[in-house]
Amino acid sequence: MVIKDAMLETVCGITSTFPKTTIPEFAFSGKSNVGKSSLINALMNRKSLARTSGQPGKTQTVNYYKVNNAFYYVDLPGYGYAKVSKEIKAKWGKMIEKYLRMSKMLKIVFLLVDIRHEPGENDKTMYEWVVANGFNPVVVATKLDKISRGQVQHHVKVIRTALGAGADTKIIPFSAETKQGRDELWALIDSYLMEDESKIQELAADAEKADVKQLLNGQADGMDREADSMRQPAGEALTAKQEADKK
Repeated sequence: MVIKDAMLETVCGITSTFPKTTIPEFAFSGKSNVGKSSLINALMNRKSLARTSGQPGKTQTVNYYKVNNAFYYVDLPGYGYAKVSKEIKAKWGKMIEKYLRMSKMLKIVFLLVDIRHEPGENDKTMYEWVVANGFNPVVVATKLDKISRGQVQHHVKVIRTALGAGADTKIIPFSAETKQGRDELWALIDSYLMEDESKIQELAADAEKADVKQLLNGQADGMDREADSMRQPAGEALTAKQEADKK
């Protein structure tokens, strides 16, 4: 994927109204300090557009990054940060759930988990939320460079089992350091964009066919009316001649 342009377009807080977008959205969710901003930066091919911080829990808003003027990466608030109140945690949870429920252009939810550890209760809850809202999340197992190559499949299996994810759920290991896994994620996003473009082309083709059909029907109706108008005077002339003959 070639990234020509990327920008932070919209920031929504707890009381904000989410924008009604008209282009595809790809959302990213994960607990605090799992590497969400680093992943988004890697996918935008930027170093620091998505805000990263050594302080977990800093992302407290829903951030819309517009890419190539064609789609959005949507950064959801990091959950599970121990140093915020239960009230704030609850508000973040409601904000995430509201977004999942209301977004009309959401194509994929990427759920980030740390590949080194078994997913926690917050991760399981988030996975269940996403599924309950009609999506099959793509799990991104971050910090791939922190484990050896021989351990990868074992950790992937642990993650799948802990989340209760089926065989059809994609789990993609990713490293912000080496960018391993980025091409696979880009390919997945591209496939959804191409599918959307194909649907648009089909709709345009159907609309064009409907317009042609309407035009042909209109022309046929016009020809029928013209034929009727020609038959009418001829009929009137014949009747007049018949009357004259009788006299």
